[in-house]
Amino acid sequence: MIRKVVMGTRLPAKLWLDNVETSCMEQIVNLASLPYAFSHVAIMPDAHAGKGMPIGGVLATKGVVVPNAVGVDIGCGMCAVKTSLNADGLTRKELTSVMSYIRQTIPLGFEHQKNAVDESLVPEGLTDNLPFLKDKRKMMLHEIGTLGGGNHFIEIQKDTKTGDVWAMVHSGSRHLGLLTANHYNKIAESWCEKWYADIRPGLAFLPIECQEGKDYMNEMSFCVRLAFANRSAMMERIKEGFLLISPTVEFDPMINIAHNYAAWESHFGRNVIVHRKGATRARLGEVGIIPGSMGTKSYIVEGLGNEDSFMSCSHGAGRRMSRSLAFKTLSLEEECESMDEKGIIHGMRKSCLDEAPSAYKDIEQVIASEDDLVKPIVELEPLAVIKGD
Repeated sequence: MIRKVVMGTRLPAKLWLDNVETSCMEQIVNLASLPYAFSHVAIMPDAHAGKGMPIGGVLATKGVVVPNAVGVDIGCGMCAVKTSLNADGLTRKELTSVMSYIRQTIPLGFEHQKNAVDESLVPEGLTDNLPFLKDKRKMMLHEIGTLGGGNHFIEIQKDTKTGDVWAMVHSGSRHLGLLTANHYNKIAESWCEKWYADIRPGLAFLPIECQEGKDYMNEMSFCVRLAFANRSAMMERIKEGFLLISPTVEFDPMINIAHNYAAWESHFGRNVIVHRKGATRARLGEVGIIPGSMGTKSYIVEGLGNEDSFMSCSHGAGRRMSRSLAFKTLSLEEECESMDEKGIIHGMRKSCLDEAPSAYKDIEQVIASEDDLVKPIVELEPLAVIKGD
């Protein structure tokens, strides 16, 4: 439920969390002071400071689009598949075999595909209507089916009630999404400077009626589809890994959601552009995914369609400490011991200490804080995890 309301100079910001870091609160107030913001700003329980806008924020705008309110990993999101396997019948050796196959077939971190993937994996619509992306097909053919770094992960999980085995992937549009975001943010900054627009730090915008605004919306939407193609390709490799240990395994249809994008939607009687930066859409009855941190639970959820959040919910647990602070204060030995005690296959290294469970908020508290936004329908515990550090 809404924990507090903070006023900007124009609008309120509705927060689904109690404790907010100073830098994040400054960004929230900035959002609620924007002349083009609509109705109010919604801040999810996993929120923390981002570039210009908090990660875990939802901003509806009138007549403009804000590249940094989507973020640099355009289309980043989750996909999950339930298998016909049960954890009780899956040995540690078999699970290790699946993870080994994943590592062999899915490039991690900054790695790309050595050989181009099939052209059919590139989303439709790569035409002259996409002025920035139209000549980058070759890059796409080497990035589709790759995990990336940071908080991206592949995880094998089990349903805490039934023992059903699931596979989950968190990734986005890779370097192409970053290039696209930076390209249009620079254009937005130049546009705002040229027209003496009143902007807040990191929140340069493009009028949706100008060609650059239309181009951004088109290219951003393509990157969302590209991110989906990327996750889908990885999920196919994961399925192959399962089939090697169990040729008769079956797979349910894939659940897919994005949590970094902007889209036209109708709220409070008006068509507006809703920016979700680290936030998941949660319309009434819509199935979504809220992952935990490395070594903690994740949830398949059903949206409740709460208009106060622009029908949105959290996208994960959310950081409770910065990456630099995590490296300075967390113990690799303690983080590994915590996951080892749970029997999780993890391969934790010092280079990904900033992604350790202790760097993140308690996912169960996050879920409890948004009980008016979503209803958990499946609770998943990690069996094995791969991080793209």
